Amino acid sequence: MSIHPLPPPKEPTGLGRLPIARWFWLVAMFAGVIFAAGVATVMTMTAKTAELNPRPEVAAQVDRLIVALIVVFVLLLGCGAGLVVMVRYAVLKPIAQLTDQVRAVAAGDFDRDLHVDRPAELAELSSHIDSMRDRILSAWRVANDQAEELRRSNGELEQFAYVASHDLQEPLRKVASFTQMLEQRYGSQLDERAKQYISYAVDGAKRMQLLINDLLDFSRVGRVTGERTVTEPDAALDRALDNLSATIEDTGATVTRDELPPVMGNHLQLTQLFQNLIENAVKFRSEEPPRVHIGVRRAGDMWEFSCSDNGIGVEAKYADRIFLIFQRLHARDVYPGTGIGLALCRKIVEYHGGQLWLDGEDTEAGGHGATFRWTLPAAGDGR
Repeated sequence: MSIHPLPPPKEPTGLGRLPIARWFWLVAMFAGVIFAAGVATVMTMTAKTAELNPRPEVAAQVDRLIVALIVVFVLLLGCGAGLVVMVRYAVLKPIAQLTDQVRAVAAGDFDRDLHVDRPAELAELSSHIDSMRDRILSAWRVANDQAEELRRSNGELEQFAYVASHDLQEPLRKVASFTQMLEQRYGSQLDERAKQYISYAVDGAKRMQLLINDLLDFSRVGRVTGERTVTEPDAALDRALDNLSATIEDTGATVTRDELPPVMGNHLQLTQLFQNLIENAVKFRSEEPPRVHIGVRRAGDMWEFSCSDNGIGVEAKYADRIFLIFQRLHARDVYPGTGIGLALCRKIVEYHGGQLWLDGEDTEAGGHGATFRWTLPAAGDGR
């Protein structure tokens, strides 16, 4: 099996730039020069001793010394030759063999076995590396199978989303429509309890339609129109305010903002993020006219945005619960909605690589308002 190759290795620096074989040859050449110098020195000293015409017993001793030196030099030469052969076949060749195998694996052939027979240290090292390669390959195959299963599951989810957006909503529209027609045509023959039942049926069908639409929006994050580019949050905020213009006008809300910097994001999803947060701020308002402020400040390589309001606030103990899907803190007849809005906002922010949280410092129940903060990657920072 061949998969994507590994990145090229780092270039060695300093003395490490020379391969180990060249180090051995340099040492061998240096030893050879020393050996030749020793032989030449001994021969020169022998010639000079002979010129001195020493006594017979001294000459005999010198001859024995010369023979001993010759034997020593021959033994040293033999040891040197044996060392060269041993280094060549017991060290350099196995290292070259292991290097070729590792290069083949790094090039993408992850099924290539790593094995050398000698020396013992290299054999043990190659065994450990091959075991690590095998474990990584097994984990990669499992991850690849899981990714394939995930792609198949996503395909089924997309098919379900299509069915939910078309086939499921049509019966709901019919239920709501014909129930209302039933009330219009036979309203004079129905008592108050029957009309109340019809109202319950219509309201249930409409809430189911709203719930399906919110679930579809939640499932589309990162899958549909999910490309991230340099985006102007001001434009996304303007579009969100335009979508909420009727609600803002009816409640007398005031929305202010800082100068928003460009970020890496998706325009449609950022519009949805601003729209849900501002809509929440207006929905959970206090007795005063709603005031919402969109702020921003730098936080490292991210921009930290905030949405502050003067509404009823959120108790600190619910700071995590409000971001769970279908979690509600108030009765549906007091504050309508499906309980998906903040969960959708968090999913959008996390898809962009940021975080969304409720600021606990100035967020308490009792009319002091709430502040939501989230981070988005700054544009132009190479992220």
